[in-house]
Amino acid sequence: MTENGLNSESMRSGPGLPRARVLALADAIDVVRRLDAPADARLRQFFRSRPQMGQQDRGFVAEGAFAYLRRKRSIEALARTDEPRRLALATLVRETGASVRELEPAITAEEREWLAAFKSRMREPLAPAVAADLPDWLWERLGETMGETARAAFARSAAEAAPMDLRVNAMKATREDALAALAADGLDVAATPWSPWGLRVRGRPMLARHAWFADGRIEVQDEGSQLVASLVAPRRGEMVVDFCAGAGGKTLALGALMRSQGRLYAFDTVERRLTQLKPRLARSGLSNVHPQQIAHERDTRIKRLAGKADRVLVDAPCTGTGTLRRNPDLKWRHQPVDVAELAAKQAAILASASTLVKPGGRLVYATCSVLPEENERIVDAFLAAHAEFARGDATAEMKRAGIALDTGTELRLSTAEHGCDAFYAAILERRA
Repeated sequence: MTENGLNSESMRSGPGLPRARVLALADAIDVVRRLDAPADARLRQFFRSRPQMGQQDRGFVAEGAFAYLRRKRSIEALARTDEPRRLALATLVRETGASVRELEPAITAEEREWLAAFKSRMREPLAPAVAADLPDWLWERLGETMGETARAAFARSAAEAAPMDLRVNAMKATREDALAALAADGLDVAATPWSPWGLRVRGRPMLARHAWFADGRIEVQDEGSQLVASLVAPRRGEMVVDFCAGAGGKTLALGALMRSQGRLYAFDTVERRLTQLKPRLARSGLSNVHPQQIAHERDTRIKRLAGKADRVLVDAPCTGTGTLRRNPDLKWRHQPVDVAELAAKQAAILASASTLVKPGGRLVYATCSVLPEENERIVDAFLAAHAEFARGDATAEMKRAGIALDTGTELRLSTAEHGCDAFYAAILERRA
């Protein structure tokens, strides 16, 4: 669901928008605006409760709901109401360019007058954080860490819909073959600028039943996530641990780099996430992946691997501020206290994961956050407390992988600059 982006053409249908679609969007906005759970999970529940909805209607509603979440603060400020139906109308007018005439079949005379007033207010200036569609605390924090120019660029990129990125499974195909095959099927597809396995698709094609997806030759994965996996640089025959595997996107990328040789553990504390990995793993053709649920970062399964791993990836749980294009609800669900709580958890996870690394091995710490509290500060504190580790060179590793990307000693990906989700990653080498 989080892969959905706003496409104004797909959200408009002929001379007028059907009343049922507008009503459904209003109901969906009413659900996701509560912010009591991830938006994609709430929308899945919403669609399950409406099995009669067709695919196009679901796409319309999902795209509209995510458009609302991306621009929630400015839409509500201009709409001057929290009534879901009017928020839906405001989203359609402001974010898709729908005209009042197109909405005629779905609105009342009173709503027509309200929309006219709303459109006139769209030219009014808004407070900077409101115009940027960010909460005050995050707007201020980004100003402190980025400066005004970078903060403005971040806000603009975070309010855009993310493209659909794919990773070609090097075990089964080449990127050149994938480009040719998908283009022949009518997809608007191009190679990603950095990842040698990445493809970027324009629009929202239905790939779930595509032959290349069904047999594991391609997987949906953001280019930034692919680049983080490349920093781990696992070799065939090694023991590798994905310490916070989640649904396994990076796990599968690591397994392909290992050519399915060696042993690759996928740890996570949430059974549901590992369950989501199983069908992806079956499609991938990998035989060296071993998913294991752990209770916490001190689980006995971890202790048994102490000092044995050649490579360990810690893709730590974080605020997700680098993925706001895909997960716009995160900016409204998080509070400053969450950053502090997550930082404590990140430090504990990194310390535990480090015990797995053998002398001469590599530990990669990564987040999809842009906040230094979750990134540089965690790594600096870890290195200060663990003299057996030294900071590696991310740019040098990228060069070895044939990737012409220079972000300094650490990997720092910016949505505004690099076009992918914003990731931070540091290489930590254990001295032999």
